[in-house]
Amino acid sequence: MDPEGNVREFNLIDGGVAANNPTLLAIGYVTKTIIKGSSDFFPIKPMDYARFLVISLGTGSAKAEFKYHALSAAKWGLLDWLTSGGGTPIIDVFSQSSADMVDYHLSVVFQALRSENNYLQIRDDTLTRHVSSVGVADKQNLDDLLIVGERLLKKQVSRVNLKTGRVEPSKHESNEEALTRFAKLLSEEKWLRLARSPHGHTPKPKPNY
Repeated sequence: MDPEGNVREFNLIDGGVAANNPTLLAIGYVTKTIIKGSSDFFPIKPMDYARFLVISLGTGSAKAEFKYHALSAAKWGLLDWLTSGGGTPIIDVFSQSSADMVDYHLSVVFQALRSENNYLQIRDDTLTRHVSSVGVADKQNLDDLLIVGERLLKKQVSRVNLKTGRVEPSKHESNEEALTRFAKLLSEEKWLRLARSPHGHTPKPKPNY
């Protein structure tokens, strides 16, 4: 509804068509905010990615191992690319590859800046049965998703191996430990900003980790 009270209609499509992994959009938004001179980011410079903390949380996807085979795909026609193996290969390839390229690009950037610990991606692409569906919201499925999330916290942090392009587990910390570390850094940054604020100084509470 516009300011005059007239109802307007918008026809929209899923944002995943343009940004299946929206992490770059988030970084771009912060960068533009810094360029505009926001006091919240002073004295960080627009390209000072080493000061960025990035958490990318995936919503989970079905296990796709051996879903499509190169030998059979080589013989596909138009209809096969649209529907084959119980899925839509062309959409699967587009969405997964675009998301993976964002992850690879950011991994390269943060590793080049020796700040790979500032970029954390948590996702599970091994889901099966109903937990891989986006349309099942019954109590049983929600309970199962909770178990998936708790199990994911215990897994080691995964990072892209720049030599192979494969996502490999790190030996240094689990996802839960990485999130705790991020929370501590963010909390410390919050109190530093409050200390610099002209609106008063709030005493820093004792941490409770």
